[in-house]
Amino acid sequence: MNARIALFLALAGLLAAGCGASEGDGSHPDYAKALAGAPAPLAALYDEGDALLGGGLDAYERRLQSLRGYPIVVNIWASWCGPCRFEFPHFQRTAARYGKRVAFLGVDKEDSDDLAEKFLGERPLPYPSYKDPDEEIAESIDPDAARGLPTTAFYDRSGELTYLKLGPYDEDEEALLRADIERYALGGGRESG
Repeated sequence: MNARIALFLALAGLLAAGCGASEGDGSHPDYAKALAGAPAPLAALYDEGDALLGGGLDAYERRLQSLRGYPIVVNIWASWCGPCRFEFPHFQRTAARYGKRVAFLGVDKEDSDDLAEKFLGERPLPYPSYKDPDEEIAESIDPDAARGLPTTAFYDRSGELTYLKLGPYDEDEEALLRADIERYALGGGRESG
């Protein structure tokens, strides 16, 4: 019996170590270098990198209004969400790559401020996230956005929602995230459902 417990604990430790390694090594792009020269509305957005912003739905909608003329990618996440943690490096790199042409925002859904701040300290983003403890922001994006995590919303330059991706961009799907940005944010393609 003790051998089984020891084997179980050893396997659990290996699994936990493996899962942590998959989340990324904590490194991130040089955002200052990558986003230097961004247009003023995007530069103002990136000046608030890693911030957890309050103000609820009204503040979020004012921000969307201020970004009209730019495509917007909104990632809905939480620090306790395993798939969110795994896809975060994709958003770090794609925000650095596209941030001079596309606005990025986060929505931190049903999370503790302390845990979210700790997580952002480990995996910094160049853009802010709006706190959404009661899912009001997620619900305003689309009722499906309030049902699960993570979710990514793509808006065209006019502020119209063009695509809602339910679920994570898996470990090997960073190219898919870039393709979705090209198609649904920059290209103005639309997909329903």
